[in-house]
Amino acid sequence: MLDTSPASTVGAAISLACMAPSVHNSQPWRWLVGDRTVHLYADLGRWLPAADPQGRDMVISCGAALHHLRVALGASGHRALVHRLPNPADGDHLAAVEVREGGEPDADLGLAAAIPARRSDRRPFGSWPVPGAFVDELAGAGASHGAQVRHVDPGLRTTVLRAIREADTIQADLPGYATELALWSGARTGADGVPSSNLPAGPAPEGAVARRFSPGELRVRPDDPDGAELLIIATSSDDPLSWLRAGEALSAVTLRAAVLGLASCPLSAPVEVAAPRALLRDAVLDGSAMPQIVLRIGWAPPGQLPRTPRRRLSEVVSMLGE
Repeated sequence: MLDTSPASTVGAAISLACMAPSVHNSQPWRWLVGDRTVHLYADLGRWLPAADPQGRDMVISCGAALHHLRVALGASGHRALVHRLPNPADGDHLAAVEVREGGEPDADLGLAAAIPARRSDRRPFGSWPVPGAFVDELAGAGASHGAQVRHVDPGLRTTVLRAIREADTIQADLPGYATELALWSGARTGADGVPSSNLPAGPAPEGAVARRFSPGELRVRPDDPDGAELLIIATSSDDPLSWLRAGEALSAVTLRAAVLGLASCPLSAPVEVAAPRALLRDAVLDGSAMPQIVLRIGWAPPGQLPRTPRRRLSEVVSMLGE
């Protein structure tokens, strides 16, 4: 049986995997560990049915954790052979990862070091342009994991912002949505959710995009423009495997952004509602791919964000046969 104590290699890798971004920091994953395998399951107890009725965000979140795990194992000198959706009779069983000795030939220590440094930064970003070479590198990072990463041209930015705002208006009237947001944001303590220390204190500045989380503690000026570039992570199909792949690409892109010194923040709201998602697909992606998540990237303002909380390893890991 693999050792999953915090001091062990596999335990440390799972701890890093659990630092992945997730919708509302819900951390909707659980891990089952066997002799030579680590199994990733969606945790339906952490599904957000008001915001995410199809479970897309939940699977994307788990895909991000899966990629984090692969990066962490590779940096520790192990190889990870991944079997995605290995059990057709159990849709919650998202991946089985065989842990092998020998090291990954393309292990990236920089990505592993970026895992604890990455944050979902909801502040307005600086106005300095992101170099085109950086955007190309991020697109390549996503493409290597089975997804497309499209940079939103300036002329289409207003369309994406419109989709985000339309989603916000529609979701505000959904039964249970406001309660769900309140339960998962704005707290000062706890092991999950988006804490007040990581949320703006007031409304988003003009031109910025943000979900209506509970008010937080980050001071931003209403006249601060948001200089973020917008990327869309998309896939050719729209099924659980595509969602899982989109999550892996999201992890690859956000970690590469951190290595490049860029801040990032995923935006899932515009793909949670049918009409805004169709607008992104048809007007921004030319009907050629399904948008799975929007991502803000850019130069963070001064000031270090605290790390968002995470559940203890003992709460998310079980041993096979227990």
